[in-house]
Amino acid sequence: MPGPVPESKGPRVNGMIDAPTVRLVGADGEQLGIVTIRDALQRAEEASLDLVEVAASAQPPVCKLLDYGKFKYQSQKKASQARKKQKVIEVKEIKLRPGIDDHDYGVKMRAMAKFLQEGDKVKVTVRFRGRELAHQDLGQRVLERVRDDLLELAKVEQFPMMEGRALTMVISPR
Repeated sequence: MPGPVPESKGPRVNGMIDAPTVRLVGADGEQLGIVTIRDALQRAEEASLDLVEVAASAQPPVCKLLDYGKFKYQSQKKASQARKKQKVIEVKEIKLRPGIDDHDYGVKMRAMAKFLQEGDKVKVTVRFRGRELAHQDLGQRVLERVRDDLLELAKVEQFPMMEGRALTMVISPR
């Protein structure tokens, strides 16, 4: 006597369906009514198609006559297309200093604008060294300048807050 059949991914097919009766749907989508599993398997055999369980939780389970190989291929293709279309939002980090020069600031701003246009979030960090820690207001002003310059491109997601020796703010695209 063989052991239990290992649970496989996807719907149950043909002999794996264990319900005594099923609601049968034809290959072209028409309802064929509630039939015994033996009758459903016989109809699938006559049409040279597979009996596939499409709604296992229904009472009785819904089964459809279709080509299982083709069905599996199309569902894989659909899942692949869905994965291709989704954009993974990354958090890019830009590090600044409290006494940043105008040109350096401009370079960092262009990088932030590019990241935001690509749909990524930007974490802006102002690092303090030594005695700069006593002048956190300078770092706060730098972050306010960033916020004001990117007003039309981005919105502040996380307002400036101290994390150790760094002041951080997270901005996301509008």
